[in-house]
Amino acid sequence: MNILTAIREEMLVPIHPAGWPFIGLFGVLTLVLGFSFGPFFFIGVPVTLWCIYFFRNPERIPPLDEKAVIAPADGRILNTSICDVPPEIDLPKGDWRCISIFMNVFDVHVNRSPLSGVVSGKHYVKGKFVNASLDKASMHNERLALVLDTGIKHAPKIGFVQIAGLVARRILCDVDVGDRLVAGQIYGLIRFGSRVDVWLPAAVELQVRAGQKSIAGETVLARLPEATAKRSRRKAKA
Repeated sequence: MNILTAIREEMLVPIHPAGWPFIGLFGVLTLVLGFSFGPFFFIGVPVTLWCIYFFRNPERIPPLDEKAVIAPADGRILNTSICDVPPEIDLPKGDWRCISIFMNVFDVHVNRSPLSGVVSGKHYVKGKFVNASLDKASMHNERLALVLDTGIKHAPKIGFVQIAGLVARRILCDVDVGDRLVAGQIYGLIRFGSRVDVWLPAAVELQVRAGQKSIAGETVLARLPEATAKRSRRKAKA
C-alpha cells in the first residue's frame, strides 16, 4: 500500500506551465512517428515520460524560521566557499560566501527564492555552456543574476544566480526589478540540467556542506546571525 501511495503521489505532482509545450511536442511526435514506425514507441514513450518528470513542480513547505536561507534549487551542494563576487552581481563590498547547487537532468528544476525581499537588480550575461558542475561555470557560463533587497541590516542584500549548463539552453525568470518575493516562492526554471549559486555574507552560519542533497523551498542552506534576526523582528513589529 505504501508503494502504491508513493507512486500515485509522484504521478499527481503538478507540472510547471513551461513544460506543457515540450510534453505536447514529445507526445505528438511519439504518436505520429510511432504509428508510422512501431519501434519508435520504445524511444518516444520513455522520452515523453521523462519530459513530464523533468517539469514536475511538487509542493514545498518552507521552514518557519526567519533566520533561514532556503535552498533555491533541488540538487547537490558543490561548494560553500568564500569567493570573489562576479561583476554582474551588485553586492556591497566585503567577504561573500557562495553556495552552489548543481541540478542534474533528473532533479526538479523549478527555482525558489531563498529569502523574502524586493528584487533590486537583474542582470543577464551571455556565455558558454560548459559543465555546470565545474567552478568556472560561475564566471564563464550563460547566467541570470538577481539581487534581493532583504531589508535586514546585517544582510541587506543577497544574490542568487541561475546558470546554464552543458545541456541547459534556456533560463526562465518570471520576476523583474521591483517585484517582491517571499521565501520559498517560485521565480523561475532552467532547462535541462544546470546550477544555482547563492551569494550570502560570509558571517552566515552554514547548515550544509559539499556533497549534500538539497530540496528547493525546504532545505536550510544557512542561518543569519542572531543579531540580524532580532533586528528584523523589531523592524517587522514597528
